[in-house]
Amino acid sequence: RGGGAGTRVQTFTEKGFRFRFYIDPLGTSRFCDIPGDVVIDINPGAAEHLVIAGTRMVRSGEAANLGIRAEDAWGNTCYDNACQFAVTATRDGKTIYEGTLDANTDGWCFAGIDDIPTGDQGEIEITASMVGRPEVKGATFYLTVDDVAPAPRLFFGDLHVHSDNTVGINDTTYNISYGRDIARLDYFGYTANDFQITKDNWDDDVEIIDSINEDGRFVAYPGTEWCGNSSAGGDHNVVFLHGKKPEFPFDAKGNIARSFEWNEDMDADTIMPGAWPLEELWATYIHDPEGHLMMPHVGGRRCIMDWYHPTMDRLVEIGSAWGHFPWLYQDVAARGYKLGVSLNGDEHRGRCGGGVPGTAVFGTKGGVTGLVCDSLDRKTVGKALRARRTWGTTGERLVAFSWCGDNLMGDEFDHKGPAKIEYRFLGDAGWDEISLFDQTGIIATRNLQEEAGYSDGKIRVRFGGARIRDRYRWADWRGRIDIRNGVIHSFKGLGLEHKEETVWRAGPTEIGFRTDTYGDTDAVEIDMSHLEQATIKVSGQIHGYVKVGNPLDGNPFVHSPEFELEVSGADLLNEGIVRKELGGVELFVAIERMSGTEMQRDVSGSFEVDAANGPHGHRPVWIQGRQRDDGKAWTSAMYITF
Repeated sequence: RGGGAGTRVQTFTEKGFRFRFYIDPLGTSRFCDIPGDVVIDINPGAAEHLVIAGTRMVRSGEAANLGIRAEDAWGNTCYDNACQFAVTATRDGKTIYEGTLDANTDGWCFAGIDDIPTGDQGEIEITASMVGRPEVKGATFYLTVDDVAPAPRLFFGDLHVHSDNTVGINDTTYNISYGRDIARLDYFGYTANDFQITKDNWDDDVEIIDSINEDGRFVAYPGTEWCGNSSAGGDHNVVFLHGKKPEFPFDAKGNIARSFEWNEDMDADTIMPGAWPLEELWATYIHDPEGHLMMPHVGGRRCIMDWYHPTMDRLVEIGSAWGHFPWLYQDVAARGYKLGVSLNGDEHRGRCGGGVPGTAVFGTKGGVTGLVCDSLDRKTVGKALRARRTWGTTGERLVAFSWCGDNLMGDEFDHKGPAKIEYRFLGDAGWDEISLFDQTGIIATRNLQEEAGYSDGKIRVRFGGARIRDRYRWADWRGRIDIRNGVIHSFKGLGLEHKEETVWRAGPTEIGFRTDTYGDTDAVEIDMSHLEQATIKVSGQIHGYVKVGNPLDGNPFVHSPEFELEVSGADLLNEGIVRKELGGVELFVAIERMSGTEMQRDVSGSFEVDAANGPHGHRPVWIQGRQRDDGKAWTSAMYITF
């Protein structure tokens, strides 16, 4: 009569959410379902904030692909259709555009911003608000117009998008339309888990993708996710670039092209390997390497880079809704492999193209892959992807490109003498750090907070990483920041993905935090006085996923169940950064000084690299940029033979 404790409602929208009830009619522990499922739609909440997404850089006179949308508190695009958006664009403090846009009247609350003037060079600041709704937080977006851009318009895409025909949410048309209209992607890769997609559903999906693909506006590719276990090679995506009928689920000779079958609607009722191990997948498509893009990645079945095919494997996914995995790019570089960088969604909540995560398992925004490409069509985009002309971001519309003379990121080339590696990064929250890597790790770093001049009263505590490299990887941080003999004036959390990650005032001298990190980093920024005489201590526990037992009891990380870092204000003033490594996968906690000035959104410069090859006869060099809010971007490596 009183009912149970109930269940928590999911944070993401879903059409046709199904409740199915089972009983054990004979007490034999063999359950059967009760006919008549209860089906409901889970809809978004009221609008809380606006988001602008789309093009970040164009040459003068090129049209930008921009859009604005309203989101609820959990990052779902709203259905609030009777609204208008007030949009203003300025350049050098002068207004160059003003308009009131009507939101879409059927479904999602969004509007395209198609007529921002781009005739003159410079940074354009675009702001938007919802007319008559002051409680809805507005949005700001930056568009850089510069004729030195390496292509007329720099493109963004998501090559790893699921639908409800496999492990995703909502149908294929929904997810592709979301990518085109809401996330404002330029190109898109639909991904079907190969063990789960039926032939009929696959054929329908390919037909939908072909009908939505439109040269010059939106490029869409069909693709699969080969789901072999890590011991057989691990997850690898196959993107069908060629525009012909994909060889799936059978190749042209009738051989099975999937890892195995495991779906109640399929014939198989036992798991029997098909194209297995990974070598069998390569053999399926090696007859047309230019028509395919293979991409190892970290998901539920982490790729193992003992397997590598230099012709088929062209990009590697180092970030997604599962987390941030820069260690994977370091791994492939140390092995001498030549792969470009990619970050994608691989999210299962119907919010591709940088959508926010939920509260478990998928813990970071989905990524996007930037592309240097002259035109927007399947053939040209596919060629640029295979040429590794990519950069990857953690979901934000950041730009990162590097070059050495006439050679661009992704290129392999010969060079005499030390190499000058030039770069440019465009962001929104301000850049903290630019770092240069090779096969050995970081070889040079610019600390932009220090370059801007440290403040005597602004510090932050940063912490991040993951416990393990595999599924259920996240670190559950439960901590306190204790500041003695100093006065805390204000504080705020940065890098927090959702409302259940939180920072609070725990006492006169204490700040509490409870967040999860999946390879990403969270931070607490603090404005204070009397730093020179203060003592700062950060302490707490690291927990993990509770698979068995009461989740409220926690699951302390066995290698570092507790952490503590303490520093005097005098030492921090002298050293700038105090950091402690905590094991796991790049787990750390740090106390850092900050600048009191606004950080740059547009950063360029160069590094010099010695004329020294690595153990594989070349030297891979790539650059990572990190923003103040932990938004990150990586360039594809250049492979230099000295």
